[in-house]
Amino acid sequence: MAEFLFELFSEEIPARMQARAAEDLARLLGEALAPLTPQNVRTFHGMRRITYVAEIAAGTPESRLSERGPRANAPEQALAGFLKKHNAARADLREEDGYFVLEKTVPAVGAQELIARELPALLRRFPWPKSMRWGGAGNFAWVRPLRRVLCLLDGKVASFALEDVPALQVGAETEGHRFHAPGPVTVANFADYQAKLRERFVVLDAAERKRVIADGIAKLAAEKKLTVVDDPGLLDEVAGLVEWPVPLLGVIDAAFMDLPPEVMQVSMRVNQRYFALRNADGSAAPYFAFAANIAAHDGGAEIAAGNARVLRARFADARHFWDLDRRQRLESRVEKLNDIVFHAKLGTQGQRVQRLEALMDILAPMVGADVALAKRAAHLAKADLVTGMVGEFPELQGVMGGYYACHDGEDARVAAAIAQQYTPKGPADAVPREPVAVALALADRLDMLAGFFAAGEKPSGSGDPQGLRRAALGVIRIIRENGLRLNLRPLFAAALAGRGQDEIAEDLFDFIAERLRVQMRADGARHDVLSAVFAAGRDDDLVRVLARSDAVADFIATPDGANLLAAYKRAANILRIENKKDGPHEGTADPALLGEAAEKALYTALAEAKPAFETAMQDEKFVAAMQALAGLRAATDEFFEKVTVNAPEPELRRNRLRLLSQLRATMDRVADFSKIEG
Repeated sequence: MAEFLFELFSEEIPARMQARAAEDLARLLGEALAPLTPQNVRTFHGMRRITYVAEIAAGTPESRLSERGPRANAPEQALAGFLKKHNAARADLREEDGYFVLEKTVPAVGAQELIARELPALLRRFPWPKSMRWGGAGNFAWVRPLRRVLCLLDGKVASFALEDVPALQVGAETEGHRFHAPGPVTVANFADYQAKLRERFVVLDAAERKRVIADGIAKLAAEKKLTVVDDPGLLDEVAGLVEWPVPLLGVIDAAFMDLPPEVMQVSMRVNQRYFALRNADGSAAPYFAFAANIAAHDGGAEIAAGNARVLRARFADARHFWDLDRRQRLESRVEKLNDIVFHAKLGTQGQRVQRLEALMDILAPMVGADVALAKRAAHLAKADLVTGMVGEFPELQGVMGGYYACHDGEDARVAAAIAQQYTPKGPADAVPREPVAVALALADRLDMLAGFFAAGEKPSGSGDPQGLRRAALGVIRIIRENGLRLNLRPLFAAALAGRGQDEIAEDLFDFIAERLRVQMRADGARHDVLSAVFAAGRDDDLVRVLARSDAVADFIATPDGANLLAAYKRAANILRIENKKDGPHEGTADPALLGEAAEKALYTALAEAKPAFETAMQDEKFVAAMQALAGLRAATDEFFEKVTVNAPEPELRRNRLRLLSQLRATMDRVADFSKIEG
């Protein structure tokens, strides 16, 4: 195997495009070099380069190709396309059973020849989200001007021609850091490439750059007894903006420390790519963290001071919006929501607010919230959308509404509900806990789900432009983590008032159920058990459903439960087969027809278990219900061991099938055990 090293060196690549570009390069080269069986593939990405290194075969051996083509009477265009695909001539074809068959010798191809043949076309079809043409590039497009192509095969240049860019040379040269080590450097192989880049102030691996940044700013923060606000997305982006990361701290002007910490954090993140810091008590610290791209002689003091000056200007803008917005009450802004379209099919934000208020009549009492406060929170919920601060930083919607509601003297529960209406936004976020906040957060999501489902805007495949899967997961988490005993169907009906039918409510329920299964699968829980519980009755109380699921999962993990599950499946299989013949075989077995001791024992066990089982199910004591079922294990084992279900006597056969039907029906009260794996 030969080492193949390939680097595309350009002007600065946007950070958001780098990782995907490395993935695309690996995919395209994997396809192009497939005959050479690439192994030990590694890719790297950074602000000025994407790199691929792998071990490939020295070439492909001569082979014989035999492939059936179009029918003999196919149109000439079909035949021409087949020949072009295989670079073959008409003379290479023969007819067999009404089809053309291609037989040709495929000559051996060296790796150098394959690279020269495949790579120019690969670069021309590279799927950048956005690309550009520049002077001297002709029709060739790249994300930014492409300056060098490093292409080495076993230490030697594997040259190829890019006719669109005659000035672009394929060779053995790369470049180091733009400021610390400008200019080309020749490399011999990947180890030499990586070492020479590091000597020239380039950390090739994005994961290493992230570690340097994260560990460095955490250490600087710890020296001042501070912590860094976790922001994985920002860390990924900053790692793509530097080649030689140098973590630094800057000082925030004390005049801006009374701004809301969320405003400071978002302004630093969006405008400057700075990390926010917190004091031990969680309050905003008077420092910011960032990663410079050069190692300055003064330890970065001048860089930090310059960044602090820029930040003062940014915070001055935020201060302007903060002061200006508070001159006007939230209440006075609500009317303007009638001029803001929420969605073309769902009306304005003003109409949405009216729907949220109406929904509170049924939802607020269900979660223990004061109806008047919940309706007030709904009334003001979207008013911050017309403030200057949210116009500048849309990420702060809700948060700013909470601050402005506090400033206006609204009830603290109303202000908190407005601030928390969009939480949880992700798996790391806490859910609202106070009842008014819970009511508003649920209402916001239920209205979204009902509205878009009624409008026919359901998620499809991987597409979910309205974020409905996230909204459904939010509903699930708020209900689960607060232990809310809610029946979802009446809530769906209320949210759909005047906009849909029972069919849409059932679609919504199925959507929530599927999201719950996805969440359980992600948590490593028994999602098949959840499906079995839903199948038993489509219960719309998620807390009760999960309690049943937990009880069933724990039960089938025991020897009694595993054996009874096997017995259930055996019984269900027998009934499925026999019901097709002359069923259904349902109802209660006749005790007078029970002749064998084992079938009498099963009949008695079912009768004795039923009262305790029914009481436990009624009282939602599902663990106790499972314990009652566990008492059936010995009787079912003995029944299947000693009783012939399909007895030659028709009456005995039918009676025994009814006995199995009783067993199945009893267990079906908890879950459809046929849907449980294993």
